[in-house]
Amino acid sequence: MENYKKRLYDSYVSSGQVGKKETLNPELLFAPSRTYIQGVINRYFKNEDKQKKIVDIGCGHGTFIYFLQKYNFVNLYGFDISKEQIDLGHKLGISNIEHKSIEQFLSESFENIDIFLLIDLLEHLTHEEIFNLLDKLYSKLNKGGKILIHIPNAEGIFGMRIRYGDLTHELAFTPQSIHQLLSTIGFSQIACHEDKPSIHGLKSLVRRILWEVLTLFFRLLLIAETGTLHFVLSQNMTVIASK
Repeated sequence: MENYKKRLYDSYVSSGQVGKKETLNPELLFAPSRTYIQGVINRYFKNEDKQKKIVDIGCGHGTFIYFLQKYNFVNLYGFDISKEQIDLGHKLGISNIEHKSIEQFLSESFENIDIFLLIDLLEHLTHEEIFNLLDKLYSKLNKGGKILIHIPNAEGIFGMRIRYGDLTHELAFTPQSIHQLLSTIGFSQIACHEDKPSIHGLKSLVRRILWEVLTLFFRLLLIAETGTLHFVLSQNMTVIASK
């Protein structure tokens, strides 16, 4: 790993890039992510067996694992290269996460995984690192297993805010390029979803209405140029694929 990336990861919390040092209350710390994560769980995992083995790669301080536990999933594990984030997660009471690199994980005998989570991870890697990672994850997945990805969306109206919002980012993706990547690895049933404002109250309802109305111009403009109908215009997008 380049020295500059190591320095940035080592200070991910203290630099203010992620987390809030002033609270050790997970409900407060994870509040900004709650609606999105609960929506993901309800959409993709609602009918999954609670015993399925889920591994969160680049888990940060354990946000996804925290909420999955609340939905009674019990076979959970996460790791991250940022020791600061893992230490914060342990202080928050999330015990099943470890300080570990991707290389260390891939060298171990983890297998028979049902679901891999790659939340805000792939954009930190080079093309070669991405192929190496996904090839090995594919081999570790059970047949019918899934991979859930959250990545910066270069097709998004303001997608470059995410692409260049972190000095460790290498890439952004479009629905076309992530489909190309995953299908080349061997995944199927690949679906890309727009990160629209989730409705959980009056304020979020207004935000959702504004999103639907104000993005209409961009959708019409793209339809005029391309003749196609489906676009993902949010800054990030969520991708689900199966083995």
